[in-house]
Amino acid sequence: MELTFTRLFEIVHFQNKHFPQKNSLGHRVNGEWVFYSTQEIIDLANNVSLGLLKLGLKPGDKISILSHENRPEWKIVEIGAHQVGVVTVPVYPTIAPSDYEYIFNDAEVQYAFVGPGDLADKVKATAPKVPSFKGLFTFEKTEGETFWEDIFEGGSLDEVEKLSANVDVHDLAVLIYTSGTTGLPKGVALSHNNIVSNIKGALPLFPLAPGDKALSFLPLCHIFECTVSNAYMGRGVNVGFTGVRNLGGDEGDIKSFKPHFFSTVPRLLEKVYEKIYNKGLDLTGLKKKLFFWALSRTDDYSFDKEYKGFDAIKNSIADKLIFSKWREALGGNMKGIVTGAAACPVKMAKVFSAAGIPVREGYGLTETSPALTINTFEKGGAMLGTVGPILKDVTIKIDSSDGDYKPGEGEILAKGPNIMQGYYKKPEKTAEVIDKDGWFHTGDVGKLVKGSNGREFLKITDRKKELLKTSGGKYVAPAPIENKFKEDFLIEQMMVVGEKQKFVSALIVPAAEALQDWCEDNGIECKIHPAPYNDTLFCISKDTLKNPKVLAKFQEIIDGFNPNFSHIEQIKKFDLLCDPWDVASGELTPTMKLKRRVIREKYQNIISDIYNV
Repeated sequence: MELTFTRLFEIVHFQNKHFPQKNSLGHRVNGEWVFYSTQEIIDLANNVSLGLLKLGLKPGDKISILSHENRPEWKIVEIGAHQVGVVTVPVYPTIAPSDYEYIFNDAEVQYAFVGPGDLADKVKATAPKVPSFKGLFTFEKTEGETFWEDIFEGGSLDEVEKLSANVDVHDLAVLIYTSGTTGLPKGVALSHNNIVSNIKGALPLFPLAPGDKALSFLPLCHIFECTVSNAYMGRGVNVGFTGVRNLGGDEGDIKSFKPHFFSTVPRLLEKVYEKIYNKGLDLTGLKKKLFFWALSRTDDYSFDKEYKGFDAIKNSIADKLIFSKWREALGGNMKGIVTGAAACPVKMAKVFSAAGIPVREGYGLTETSPALTINTFEKGGAMLGTVGPILKDVTIKIDSSDGDYKPGEGEILAKGPNIMQGYYKKPEKTAEVIDKDGWFHTGDVGKLVKGSNGREFLKITDRKKELLKTSGGKYVAPAPIENKFKEDFLIEQMMVVGEKQKFVSALIVPAAEALQDWCEDNGIECKIHPAPYNDTLFCISKDTLKNPKVLAKFQEIIDGFNPNFSHIEQIKKFDLLCDPWDVASGELTPTMKLKRRVIREKYQNIISDIYNV
C-alpha cells in the first residue's frame, strides 16, 4: 500500500482510513493494558490542539515533553501540537538541571508536559531561569499540578483545520538536543519531511502487518524510537508503551504484551543473553549439557544459511528443547528486533537469530532522522558484521581523503531527504558537518562491502573522532576491540586507551554478578553492593579486583581475544575498575555511548600508572 502521508500528524489519519485499530496505543495501568483506539487518539489530539491554541501558542512555538517511561499521552500531545504547527522538544528525563535550563532557553520552550516522579519538580526548579516558560502539565493527576486534560477545549475545529492545511512538509516539527560526549547539547532541527521520508524508506522493510503488536520502551525523546513509533502507526501496528525497568520477568511487560516486534539497543540484548546464560550455568547434569550443546549450535550461524540432513535434525532438537523457551520468555510471537544507536556485537545477532528471534542492525544518527542503512528480514537483505543496505532515497559516499585509513575505508558521508535542516541557531556548527555540496559528515568510519548476492552493505569500522594514535604513529580503532572483548560475560564495560603511547591498554569494568558467581565457584570472596547512583547496577570491592586469581582470569580473557587483532591493536595492560559507568554518574550518554573524554579525565591517575610502571 502506498504511504500517502507527508506530515507526521497525518499518519494517525492514514491509519484510521486504511486499518483503524481498537488498540492503537496503550500502556499498562495497575497491571492491566489500557488502550486508545485510532479514533480516540484523533479526538484527543484535536482537544490538545484546541487547548494549545487557547493557551496562545502559535505555529513555530515550542513545547517540551518529558517522561521516565513511554506512554500514549506523549504521542497524543505530539500529534495535537504538530497539526497546529507547534514544535515539540522531547527531553531526556535524566539529564542534569543545567541541561534543562540550557535546552529550555535555547529552544524558548513555553510549556512542558511531564510524566510522574521527579519531573514536575525538576521543571519547576528550572522555570525561573527560563524567561519564555509559562507552565507545566502532568500526564497523571497530581496534587498541586495541572492535569494535561485540563487544557482541553471544546468548540469548532475550523482553526485547527486551517492551521493544519498550512503546515508545510519542510516546517520544523521536532527539535532534539543531542546528548553529545562533549560540550553543550546541540538542537537537531528535523522537519516533517525529514522524519516522514525516513519512515517511508524503512517501514516496508519491517515484517509487520496491521494488528501486530510492537513494544516501545526506548525513550521517545531519542530519534530512533521517535521515528519507529510513528512508523508503527503507519502500518496499523498496536503499540504498547513502557519503560526498560518493566520489561523482564514472568510479570514483565514483554511476556504480558507478547509483542511481534520491538526496537532496542545492543546492551539490552546483551543483558537478556547474560540472564539466559547464567540460568544455563545454574543447571546441572543432562539439562546443563543440553543447554550448552544447543548454544554451540549457534556458532556457525549466518543469515539465510540452510541446514540439511543430520545438522537440520540437531537444530530441530536444540530448538524444541532450548530455543523455544527463549522465544516464550519474549512472549512467543517475535517476528523481529531492530537494534541501533550503538554497535551490535555479531555474537548477539547470531545467537538470537539462530534461536528464531531475528535480530537486525541498522545505522544512523539524530541528524539523519535517523536511519541511513538497515539489515532487512527478507532473504539476501542482511549480512552479519554490517549495518545493512542503504535505504531508498539515501546516498552514501566513503571519503578517504582525510586520515590514515585502510584501503576502501573512510568517513561515511550521506545525502538524502532525511538529513536535518541543521543545528538550531548554530549555523557555524551546521557548516562543520554539512559541506557546501550538501554532504553530511557522520564522523563514523566505514566501508561498503558486497554480499553473496552482489548487494552492497555498509560496515562501520570506528568513529573518526575516537581513533587513537600511538606514539609510533599507528591508528587504532577502539570500538571493534571493545565490542569483541565484551562478548565475555565477565566484562561489563571496557574502554581502550593509548593515545600517544607505545601500546594500547584497557580500562575494564567487570560484570559484578557474573564475577560473583565465578568467584564462588573458585573459592574466592567477592563483595558487591548496589551503586549509589543506580540501584540496578553493582559496585565491586577493591579487594576482590586485586585478588591474584581474579587478575589471572582477566589476563586469560585478554590472552584469548588478543589474537583476533593486529599486534598494535592487542591489549598489553589493563586495570579493573570497581564502579560501573552510567548516565547518572556521567560516563555514558543517555544512549549508552562512552564519554571517552570524561572517562579519561576521571581515571587519568590509573591510566598514568598503567604507562609509568
